Amino acid sequence: MMDYLKQQTLILPEYGRNIQQMVNHAVQIEDPAQRARCAQTIINIMGSMFPYLRDINNFKHKLWDHLAVMSDFKLDIEYPYEVLKKENLRTHPERIPYSKKQLKYPHYGRILGKMIEQAVAFPEGEQKQQLLQLIANHMKKCYLTWNKEIVDDKKIFDDLRELSHGQLQDDLNFLKLTESKEILNKNNKNNGKKNTK
Repeated sequence: MMDYLKQQTLILPEYGRNIQQMVNHAVQIEDPAQRARCAQTIINIMGSMFPYLRDINNFKHKLWDHLAVMSDFKLDIEYPYEVLKKENLRTHPERIPYSKKQLKYPHYGRILGKMIEQAVAFPEGEQKQQLLQLIANHMKKCYLTWNKEIVDDKKIFDDLRELSHGQLQDDLNFLKLTESKEILNKNNKNNGKKNTK
């Protein structure tokens, strides 16, 4: 029992202690041809441990990466794939910039502002009216999702004018929005379906 506890920590525990010992043995083999054969045998055993993953793209490549990692990158063989480098093992991807600008109306979301900019720039006509109709209905749905109370269409139009920096004024007179009760009923039905699953 004590010998087992003294053994090295497993680098990739999903393969188990026996595979780790095989890798350690392969690193110690002096003959390059025999070391390569041993590595190939280890890869075959590792692959047979997870047969359901064989259809995944780059499965073999991942096995060779794992072999390199388990050997602490000391296994000196000609790998059939370009394996992961030790210095790249702990690197992190670059941070994705995210706007920290506060939204005046967070319940509408950040993308809605971009949609409104596109609608303002859209040429006058029926397509612009349809786009504004969709945006205003979406705003009403977002408002009701967060506030759970009936909202007057005038509030939605006022918010739309404000978010467009006053560039949408007369364009909104034609809009006919979905009734608040209808949206709330639809939301309640959708929530009921989710809870029954």
